[in-house]
Amino acid sequence: MLSGMPPRYLHTMLRIVDPERSRAFYEALGFEARRESPIVRNGELEATLYFYGFPGQEEELELTFNHDGSTYELGTAYGHIAIGVDDLDGTLAQLAEQGIEPERPPYQVREGGSWLCFVRDPDGYRLELIETGGS
Repeated sequence: MLSGMPPRYLHTMLRIVDPERSRAFYEALGFEARRESPIVRNGELEATLYFYGFPGQEEELELTFNHDGSTYELGTAYGHIAIGVDDLDGTLAQLAEQGIEPERPPYQVREGGSWLCFVRDPDGYRLELIETGGS
């Protein structure tokens, strides 16, 4: 254990290529845009960091847009981000109105387990939506 106060989770960072498409996607999932932070080196805007979070939660998702036109490959190590939702069917209906469809219909990993499905953000990152029933 680290000395002093116990560590706490702060954020996860993902690189993006279209901030407006990403904003629309994450806001459709219920994230709120919290702040933007420009990164300036040698007088030039190098990147912009966009921070999102769920209302009432401190933890954040940092989306980083590099202004040099870079594109990215997801690689094979990335899995997904999991998000708990009260009503999976209702959430999927709202997302469908925004043009966001699941990879496949909701399913259970085991009988009696939670219903879940995956969606992809504009950059191809997978997000797992898990029905929590409000818990």
